[in-house]
Amino acid sequence: MKSCWIINGQGHLAGRLASLCAKELLIGTKIIVLKCEKIEISGKHIKNKLKFLSKSKKKMNTNPKRGPFHFHSPSQIFWKIIRGMLPHKTKRGTAALMRFRAFDGNPSPFHHMKKFIIPSAFRITTLSPGRKYSILGEISNQIGWTKKHIIESLIWNQNVWGKLYQNYKIKSKKKNKKFYFGKIKYIWGESRNETN
Repeated sequence: MKSCWIINGQGHLAGRLASLCAKELLIGTKIIVLKCEKIEISGKHIKNKLKFLSKSKKKMNTNPKRGPFHFHSPSQIFWKIIRGMLPHKTKRGTAALMRFRAFDGNPSPFHHMKKFIIPSAFRITTLSPGRKYSILGEISNQIGWTKKHIIESLIWNQNVWGKLYQNYKIKSKKKNKKFYFGKIKYIWGESRNETN
């Protein structure tokens, strides 16, 4: 059965999440990963940052314009991790990769939809306590990603609007309850008067 998963990437380990996503993509599941800037990588921050910096210098010797091209945004980095786990040069692998989407932040078509987590890829369940880890958004911000503050402000705005909406819903429910119970009391009182 073909389905669509919307995964909240916050708190997941990059490799474990990517391997599970790659398996599901090959089966035929559509997968959307949100909040890629909050995905975590095991190991010290400095070590992971140096790995990314050493990769970013590697280019074609004769013509650097031909690549390889290195991405800076967390969503593109995670997309490349997924691509490495798929046979993307075959028809099956290309079709699987087309079913995958990764986003930084929580964009508007998905911010009100139900999101899932994968417990077997979660850092707190897999990594032993005390182990060092680094956040993909912080690394990519230090290697050249410039949109971190924009994403953070958008998420903050969404959280504020979400809280306001929740308060409004709670107040309206209380109001409806009062009106409903008031009506019941009124009807019940009338029926008692009629019987007397």
